Parts: sequence; structure tokens; C-alpha cells
Amino acid sequence: MYKRGEYQIIKSRLEEQRKFIQVVMGARQIGKSTVVKQVLKDISVPFQLFSADNVPATNSAWISNCWSAVRSLKENNGWQKAILVIDEIQKIANWSEVVKKEWDDDTFHDRNIMVLLLGSSRVLLEKGLSESLAGRFEEIRMSHWSYREMRESFGFTVDQYLYYGGYPGAATLIGDEDRFQQYIQSAIIEATINKDILMDTPISKPALLRQTFELGAAYSGNLLSLNKMLGSLQDAGNTATLAGYIHLLEESGLLCGLQKYSIDTARKKASIPKFQVFNNALKTVYNPISFKQTLLDRKEWGHIFESGIGAYLVSQAFIHRIEVLYWRERNDEVDFILRKKGITVAIEVKSNAEKRTDGLDKFRERFAPQTSFIIGDGGINVEDFLSMDIRKLF
Repeated sequence: MYKRGEYQIIKSRLEEQRKFIQVVMGARQIGKSTVVKQVLKDISVPFQLFSADNVPATNSAWISNCWSAVRSLKENNGWQKAILVIDEIQKIANWSEVVKKEWDDDTFHDRNIMVLLLGSSRVLLEKGLSESLAGRFEEIRMSHWSYREMRESFGFTVDQYLYYGGYPGAATLIGDEDRFQQYIQSAIIEATINKDILMDTPISKPALLRQTFELGAAYSGNLLSLNKMLGSLQDAGNTATLAGYIHLLEESGLLCGLQKYSIDTARKKASIPKFQVFNNALKTVYNPISFKQTLLDRKEWGHIFESGIGAYLVSQAFIHRIEVLYWRERNDEVDFILRKKGITVAIEVKSNAEKRTDGLDKFRERFAPQTSFIIGDGGINVEDFLSMDIRKLF
């Protein structure tokens, strides 16, 4: 079975001396549980794996019961070290307070129990971590599968990756597009909205949340003002409501709204968002024409192409903590601006020879980025770019 890069990170952390709680976070259906099970199978340390998926949210004592079970097994079997793994931890109310209590109790009594937590709702995980577990944990971020991973595991071509995205569970379904779309809608979109957002966050208008996602996904790779969205959505309320929903969709690994690059922070936050899905399957699931028809339609393929590059960038940016923006002044535009530790990288996506790249020249003159380049015609080959470690750009 294919082992993702995070396999080695998790394995090495669990084999270290007990120091931090390890927290694996990322979107649904990207293989978090699978890679953890691979690690547990390959290490010699005894472990116990629990899942909170079907545990009542109010049953915070369940976490303590899991901990007690591991302590008893460790003591009765004379284990020097044990590993406690809890999946979907964020589903339990006040989980971080209980974890803090039990972890500190182990620390006080010198119990050598390693703890690994997994979760698919970044907003709930990070809220708990920052509120109760500061200084006690390390994050291991996982995101959607890259082109290289999909190629090595499933034989994807670069065009297939750009269209169908990087969900391993859906890879074998691309020969039947109806079945593929049903999987994406039920196992990813509906499961994320129903289980990771609506069950844990008070949402006054659930139908509006779904409409916001569908419209944003359809416009992935394009600018769309929140005021224009209000005119397209039923019972839309106000822009603050939409902005809040977009934030929840981003923290759940579905959709984000990129801000405009600006030296002025206030202007950046007030900019029109450029919508971007984290996985291009979330955009193409609403595409009315097939993969083969899309390849023949240059305009439509151009939209898919740019959104696919953007999906790769925002997914990698989540893992490596890189800020992704766009830039536009009048008719000049740069598709993606990457920024980390004061270093700026400008990227223009060019799916055909007709697309102008004047905006990249203007951006270079005005902001002098560390590096700037074109992906596609007249620039870096898309396959080479999607196989690149973007950390090396900084």
C-alpha cells in the first residue's frame, strides 16, 4: 500500500521520547487514518486506537475512559511505553480540557504514554489546541494528494489530475463519471458540511451554507464579490454572514477566498475574494460536460486548468504555512502570489498562447518579488511544476 510522506514524520515522532501530543489534522478522505494505521502496524510500541465518530458529543468522560484503558494495559502488561490514538477527537465537546487534564496527569506520574490525536475539522481542532493545550502539542498537517502521489498510486495523467483532483477514494471511479460525482458529493461535500460544520457550529441558514459552497466552487479560480454573491443566493442575509460561511468552508478543507496582495493590510482584507477549491474534484463535480468534452473546449479547460493549479497551491500552502493571494490593478492581474517570511513569489497560469501576461511584468516592476514565472505555455511545464516542492521557491 502506498505510503504518503507524512508516514515517516508520524513514525519518527512516535518513536521519540515523550514530549508533545501529536495532532494530525486535515480534510476528509485524504488518508489520515490510513497513514496512522500503517505507522502503528510497522512500529513495535503497543497501542490502542479509539474513534469518537459515533460517540455522543456530550460524553467527555469517554476520553478519560480511553486513557484509563491504556494505563491499565500498560501497567498490567509491564509495557515500558504505550501509544494512545483517538480519531475524530473534535467531535467530543470540551475535548481539549479533558486531554489537558489526562496528559498532565501522565506527566506528573511519569507515565510514558504517547498520544496521537486525529481530526478533520481544522477550526475545532485549532480552537481547542490554542485554548487549552498551548505548549503541549505539535501539528502534523495533511492535505489533498498531489499529482505525483496520484500518478504513482493510480497512474493519473496530468490532465486527469487537474480535472479529477486528488481524492484517493475516488481515483478508481473516474471511468464512470456519474459514480465519481456521487462519491464526491456524498462522501466529501455532504459529509463535511453535515458532520464537520453543521453538527459542531451554530448555523442559522444551512441551505445558504451549501449554496455558498456550490457557487464558490463553480467560480473557483475567479474573482466574485460578496455583494454579487448576495444577488445570486436565496435568503442570503448580508456579506458578514457569507464571509463567516466561507471561513468555515476553508477551515474544513473545501473552499477558500484568496485576498488581494497589498502592502496595506486593511485594503487586503477589504478586497474582492478570489475563490479557490482545495481539490479540483470539488469544482468539476458541478461541471455539466464530461472530462473528454472539457479537454476539447479551450475556454472551459482554461478555467479547470487555473483552478487545478490553485488547488495544488492552497493545499501545499496549508501544509507548509504559506500565504496565497492574488494581485489585480485595473486590467493587469497575477493569478497567484505566494508569501512566507517576507519573501514573495509571483505565479501566472497560462493555459493557452492567447492569454496575456502583462500583469506579471507590472507586478515585477512594482513589487520586485523574489521570483516570478509562468506555468504553462511559454513557461514551466505544468507536470514539472506539480511535481515541484514549492518550499524551494523561498
